[in-house]
Amino acid sequence: MFNLPFPLRDANATSGNKDLGKLPEWDLSDLYSSEDAPELKRDLDWLETACAEFAHDYEGKLADLDATGLLECLHRDEKISNIAGRVMSFAGLRYYQLTTDGGRAKFMSDCQEKVTNYTTPLVFFSLELNRLNEDALSAMYAENADLARYKPVLDRIRAMKPYQLSDELEKFLHDLGVVGDAWERLFDETIAGLTFNVDGDELNIEGTLNLLTEQDRPTREAASRELARVFGENIRTFSRVHNTAAKEKEVIDRWRGMPTAQTGRHLSNDVEPEVVEALRNAVVEAYPKLSHRYYELKRKWLGLERMQVWDRNAPLPMESTKIVDWDSAETTVMEAYGAFDPRMADLAQPFFDKGWIDAAVKPGKAPGAFAHPTVTNVHPYVMLNYLGKPRDVMTLAHELGHGVHQVLAADQGELLASTPLTLAETASVFGEMLTFRKMLDGAKTDQERKVLLAGKVEDMINTVVRQIAFYDFECKLHAARREGELTPDDINALWMSVQAESLGPAFDFMDGYETFWAYIPHFVHSPFYVYAYAFGDGLVNALYAVYEENPEGFQEKYFDMLKAGGSKHHKELLAPFGLDASDPAFWDKGLSMISGFIDQLEAMED
Repeated sequence: MFNLPFPLRDANATSGNKDLGKLPEWDLSDLYSSEDAPELKRDLDWLETACAEFAHDYEGKLADLDATGLLECLHRDEKISNIAGRVMSFAGLRYYQLTTDGGRAKFMSDCQEKVTNYTTPLVFFSLELNRLNEDALSAMYAENADLARYKPVLDRIRAMKPYQLSDELEKFLHDLGVVGDAWERLFDETIAGLTFNVDGDELNIEGTLNLLTEQDRPTREAASRELARVFGENIRTFSRVHNTAAKEKEVIDRWRGMPTAQTGRHLSNDVEPEVVEALRNAVVEAYPKLSHRYYELKRKWLGLERMQVWDRNAPLPMESTKIVDWDSAETTVMEAYGAFDPRMADLAQPFFDKGWIDAAVKPGKAPGAFAHPTVTNVHPYVMLNYLGKPRDVMTLAHELGHGVHQVLAADQGELLASTPLTLAETASVFGEMLTFRKMLDGAKTDQERKVLLAGKVEDMINTVVRQIAFYDFECKLHAARREGELTPDDINALWMSVQAESLGPAFDFMDGYETFWAYIPHFVHSPFYVYAYAFGDGLVNALYAVYEENPEGFQEKYFDMLKAGGSKHHKELLAPFGLDASDPAFWDKGLSMISGFIDQLEAMED
């Protein structure tokens, strides 16, 4: 029996003691029924044999295959990816439900080790693919259309060719991966195990962060100071995790000859460095007309001389403390999806009906929210920490968008369904926009409209401005770590160097805020992931502008884009909409939607 670190709070209650209704939990039996399921043992046994046979049949022989042989080889690799993905999805999702449970952590670690060991013999595959002659490959594509389908995924693998090491070293790094994963687990378990005491209530991190959106300012301040206190007490652990992860990355990048710390992420995102740089520069240049201008408005609304960090996500004074029960959240999002296209609602409905969502806040559960695609012949699972705030409804819309995207892309198969991060945020942010527009259309008063507009602007600033500030922080962190070990104070200083610039002159920063980098999981799990949020938001803003200007036929093009998964480059996907992310003016189009909303808010002041 697992002993909870503090009394179990009713998962259907918030600090306001409002009933949220029956919150759904995952049914993971579509993956496996339990840790001891015979199907799980069968799949692990199959995986061990299949990997060994694959290596036996193909190692040293890829260059001799004809088009039919290479296609069969890819199909076998796809099946291996599917079974390994199924095992790790089950182990990972169970772990995230209760990260503080030693049994679940051990089960996930054991599965990871087995999968890593079984797949180590396959390291040769990408290395040999990269040695294939380009002209010979092109001839095979021309000869076999089924093989040509896989060209995008082979192109992405072959993009790593200049940075590939010897076969022996690649196998070594593959085996060593579980050690790096252990640092990620240390981070996850430390975060999930933290307890915070705010006004006599003992809370986990999710419940404490939620207090930063409370109407009562002293409560927000108390939560901020408690976050700072607890982060401060654990800062050496977080510093060690970040130092180690950044150093490990630097060593691997150096051996591979990667020109920058960001190169690997850009390659995996199938996006050109200059496109990311254009996005970053456009956002930073827009800080004054976005975040600086909005927070000055908010400072006046709150009646403050100076803003503090605990005011950043504060509700507006005229905003009622609204708790949205689960059924209402479902209705709002489903109606917004259905109004855009009934097919979108049909795709989203099973998430609510079939145990594909885990919504409640529970001790030990991983913080935040995500949609995990699992494998293409099962279905995605959505995790939330639902507390009934209006923003939680937007999070539901966001994650469901991911889920719909993942369902539509599944027909591409295991190797082509996965979408680069830059495009992975498209459907999620679009789902949020649909839900926001529906709520805005339903606003009955100017005050309600103002609250909705302000909330949307804040979400967009958090998605665009805040994430680009995060990206700049990571760039500085990795650059500094290449010069030597970083103390907690060093990392704190890097964090503060981007905060004032991005938030603007309306803010003061309390003592302790310098540690707030510590809880951001992306820095540890996926270095430089964060710019994908800004990319997705800018892309969707531009897409939505096209939808408003010319709605005729938009839905079909939109569904085709989602169905493509990772089978097309961003340039090819956006061309039907007349958009091009490599054009610097593209980002201005997206950012102008945010500044347009701020214009509307300023006009309401007159």
